[in-house]
Amino acid sequence: MRRIASTILLLLLLLPLSAQSVKDLQKQQAAIQKQLAETDKMLNETKKNEKATVNKLNILNNSIRERKKLINSINSEINSLDQNIANLTRQSRELETKMEQLRKDYATLIRETHYASIKQSPLLFLCSAENFQQLFHRIYYMKVFTDYRKTQVAEMKETQTEINIQNDLLMERRGERAEALSKQKSEKEKLARDERKQQSMLKELKKKEKNLASQLKQQQKKIDQLNAKIEQMIKKQTATKSTLTKEQKLLAGGFEANKGRLPWPVEKGFISGYFGTHQHPVYEHVTINNKGIYIQTTAGSDARAVFDGEVSSCIVLGNTYAVIVQHGNYRTVYSNLTQLHVKQGDKVKAKQRLGKILSDKEQDNKTELYFQIYQDRTLLNPSLWLAQ
Repeated sequence: MRRIASTILLLLLLLPLSAQSVKDLQKQQAAIQKQLAETDKMLNETKKNEKATVNKLNILNNSIRERKKLINSINSEINSLDQNIANLTRQSRELETKMEQLRKDYATLIRETHYASIKQSPLLFLCSAENFQQLFHRIYYMKVFTDYRKTQVAEMKETQTEINIQNDLLMERRGERAEALSKQKSEKEKLARDERKQQSMLKELKKKEKNLASQLKQQQKKIDQLNAKIEQMIKKQTATKSTLTKEQKLLAGGFEANKGRLPWPVEKGFISGYFGTHQHPVYEHVTINNKGIYIQTTAGSDARAVFDGEVSSCIVLGNTYAVIVQHGNYRTVYSNLTQLHVKQGDKVKAKQRLGKILSDKEQDNKTELYFQIYQDRTLLNPSLWLAQ
C-alpha cells in the first residue's frame, strides 16, 4: 500500500505538469470568455441603431482580438493535453510490459513449486536434513521462498493498481481533449462569423467616408479642447516646484512601485483607443494621436481611482466633467464623466468611484472613459501602468 501511495503521489507531481498548465489555460479562457460576454453586452447596447458605425466596428474588432486569443489558448490546451496523453500512454505500456513479465515469473514459480511438492513434501524435506545446521538452512530457505512468493503476488496487485490509475487518467485527459476540440470548433465558427461582419461593416463605413470624416473632425476638436484644459490645469498645479510632503512622497513612491499593477479605472472594459499615434480603424490615410487611452465599458459604469490620492481638480467641459487625482508628483485624469461622486479636496482610495461615465446617445450609446497619467507635466502611457 505504501508503494501504491507513493506511485499515486508521483503521478500527481510528475505526470500532470502539463495538466497544471491546462488548468491555468482553462482559467485564462474563462477570463477571455468573460471579456467576450462584456463585448457582446456592449454590442447589444448599440442595436437600436442598425447601421454600421465606427463604435460598432471598434467593439467588433476587440471581439475578434479576444476570440483569437481564446482560440490560441484552446490550441495550447490541446497541445498540452496531447503531450500529457502521450506520457500517460507510454507509462501505461511500460506498466503493462512489467505486468506481463511478473505474470511469467509467477507462472514459472508456481510450476517449480508444484514440481518440487510432487518430488518431496516440505515435511520430508525438513526431516531428511543430515544435521541441525542443515535443518536450520532448509527452514530459512523455505521462509525466504514463501516470502518471495507473497512479494510476487503483492507486486502484481500493486502494478495492476498503477495500471488502473493510469487508465483512469488517460480517460480523463481524452475527455478533456474532446471537450477542448469541441470548443475550438465552436470558437472558430464564431470568429469566421465576426470577421465576415467586420468586412461588411468596413465596406459600408467606407461608403460614408465624407460624412464620417466630418464627424471625426468635430470629435477631434472637442478632444483638443479637453486636452488643452487639462494641460492648463496641470501646468497651474505644477507652476511652483514646492517640496512634497512626507505623505505625498509615500504616495508617489507607492504609485511608481505599482507600475504595471495598478487596477483599471473601470471595473470591466477594453482599451478602444491606445496611447500615441495610430491608424484610424476605417481610413488608412488618417492617423490619430491620443494623449491618453480610451477604455470602453458598459452603460451605467463608473470611473474609479487607480490609486490612493487627493482630488486636485474637477474640470467642466460642456456637459461632461474631468477629475484629476494627485498621487504625490503623479496625477491621473478621468474624463468624459456626467455625474461626479467626489469634489475637489476629497481624499480617495484605490477603486473608489469618482463619477459616472457618459453613455453618448449620438454615438451608438458608446460608454467610454478617457484616461491619462502625468508625472509632473510629462504625459505617460497609461497602458504600461495598468495591470494586464
